[in-house]
Amino acid sequence: MIVGEATTRIGRRAAETENRQTPRPPLTGEPLALDLVNTTFIRGGLRGSLVDALATPSDLDLWLAEHAEALPDGPAGWTSTPAAAVHLDGFRRLREALRELCRASVAEEPRDERAVAVVNRSARLAVNWPELGGPTEPGPVVRWAEPDPHMVLLGAVAVSGVELLAGPVRHDLRACAAPGCILYFVRSHRRREWCTPGCGNRVRVARHHRQRRS
Repeated sequence: MIVGEATTRIGRRAAETENRQTPRPPLTGEPLALDLVNTTFIRGGLRGSLVDALATPSDLDLWLAEHAEALPDGPAGWTSTPAAAVHLDGFRRLREALRELCRASVAEEPRDERAVAVVNRSARLAVNWPELGGPTEPGPVVRWAEPDPHMVLLGAVAVSGVELLAGPVRHDLRACAAPGCILYFVRSHRRREWCTPGCGNRVRVARHHRQRRS
């Protein structure tokens, strides 16, 4: 949880965003890369509409605040400087690339080279190294190759995607089996088919209605 003055600033921007009734993704708590992918979702079931929870830079601020515990501290400034359009564009490009790579992984198809290039280029933004600090800094000081704090966070999400898609957890990556749902999740148990209980309930209700009509 972000504490202190940073919380106040982010909370104020988050409240302003929520006042515009920004829709929140129905599934969170997955690896960072999947939580980014799942910021586009269908609201209303099979005949629902596509929703984008990252429509504005303020939406991106809210999403980053919600995932602060999973993000690196990065260069000082991301909690006090609002996201700009260029940051939003970067996150949305990464989201599109990760969604395509997740789709290919689940379908056991070759990876799209352009999507791979987007993820790899973004991951380089998270490059950092430790240095010895001054007399008042007893521990190592982390330096970042990328000076823009929001782009460092973009890199961190891309690294999460690399770990997801190239590591052993990729074997548990699933697309929700509910018709009309476009969310992805890492399977937590062998029988899990749905992203959320809501999707599972919707499928069971539809199945029940079909059986009654037959």
